[in-house]
Amino acid sequence: MRTVFWDYETNETKMIDQRLLPETLAIAAYHRHADVATAIREMVVRGAPAIGAAAGFGMALAALESKAADAAGLRADLEAAAATLRVARPTAVNLAWALDRMLRAAGKVDGSADDLREAMLNEAQRIADEDVEINKRMAEHGAALIEDGDTIIHHCNTGALATVDWGTALGVIRTAYEQGKRIHVLVDETRPRLQGARLTAWELQQYGIPYEIISDNAAGYFLRSGQVQRVFFGADRVAANGDVANKIGTYMLSLAAHDNGVPAYSVVPTSTIDLSLAHGDEIPIEERTPDEVLGLHLLGRRVAPEGAGARNPAFDVTPNRLVTAIVTENGVVYPPFDVNLKKVVKS
Repeated sequence: MRTVFWDYETNETKMIDQRLLPETLAIAAYHRHADVATAIREMVVRGAPAIGAAAGFGMALAALESKAADAAGLRADLEAAAATLRVARPTAVNLAWALDRMLRAAGKVDGSADDLREAMLNEAQRIADEDVEINKRMAEHGAALIEDGDTIIHHCNTGALATVDWGTALGVIRTAYEQGKRIHVLVDETRPRLQGARLTAWELQQYGIPYEIISDNAAGYFLRSGQVQRVFFGADRVAANGDVANKIGTYMLSLAAHDNGVPAYSVVPTSTIDLSLAHGDEIPIEERTPDEVLGLHLLGRRVAPEGAGARNPAFDVTPNRLVTAIVTENGVVYPPFDVNLKKVVKS
């Protein structure tokens, strides 16, 4: 099952509601682009590639919603829909990338409003289909970095749930396992929303890959004691110099890996590489509701004392000096990243 997909019988976009896992596997359906924007913001769908695909289908919905009788009017409605979707989550560059791609496709249509509506759905479906193929190519490149017997720390969730299907960093781990390599995964629980403990652990169970959940602040212990050979994570945006914005906690994990001589790999499609940003300080960092930190979101009750405040940045930036290599669908990129990333990103 794909994480995000189009239902051609009902003309809706559907997605796994990731807020309910692992207790419940449920499919949410949307027929308005504004509701897709809400689903992205509220993390019904999450993970940079999955967000991009959802945005593409959101644009297809906007085309169907529009009452415009001609292509020019429909293009104006699509621009407005893109503006609504674009602000749903600021850090994941795949959101803007997919919307820009959809608008470019709309600009190339020389025909009626109905021709444009058809083109929007076709382009959204291409984005989704390409994501699956890209993920499998990345997985083959990345699996070559894993040796038989490795124990791997994995942060957040980067599997099929974070993409349309297969996954980025977890897709690499899955491929290595299916190649017959005996591996073990230490799953960072990934506070405050526990994407590791809830989502990555659930995926690893489906695949039969051996794993154990660890608290985020236990990673340093396992790295320093020599029990870990590799660290893998994804990214929501990579700057031109190789600085990586990823789920909060990635920076601390990468620091500990670097200090103990353990390689740390970021696995990303080239659509996540933003060559327009010189370095990571230019990446916008989303700050989410304090309720997620205070315990209200997941536990349904307050953990902290009444009246306590909290800060909740959703991402941090790992400097390129802490990243061993960046795995893409076009190969494994090593430093100097400011030179070599340009070679794998197709214009």
